[in-house]
Amino acid sequence: MERNKSVINGYVEKVFWLIKSLLCAYVVTGILLAFITFLLYKWEISETKIMAGVMAVYILSTFAGGILVGKLAKRRKFLWGFLEGFFYFCVLFFVSYGIYHSLQNGGVNVLTVFLLCTAGGTIGGMIS
Repeated sequence: MERNKSVINGYVEKVFWLIKSLLCAYVVTGILLAFITFLLYKWEISETKIMAGVMAVYILSTFAGGILVGKLAKRRKFLWGFLEGFFYFCVLFFVSYGIYHSLQNGGVNVLTVFLLCTAGGTIGGMIS
């Protein structure tokens, strides 16, 4: 019975690692998107540059979250970084789908964002 309690506590701790890393990633996202908004306000930047900036935000945010979860995990850092990027993408996808009720720009864009998010988290986890 005591062993089961410690196993459950271990899983709860790992869930908190992911939650902390996701919060970190979304704070970084907010800061970087505010910076992009400022740049758009000051200078009229083309839509392609804005989209490139948003893609960079995805990568940098999941990278930061991957570093945090990797430092917390200490083992299998790449896997925890991947999971952080995956859950970042899931939240992003479901919020976006909930707002627009459809997939914007088709499935290719969704796949690209998924790959960017998971790659950023995985690399962040590996570097931590």
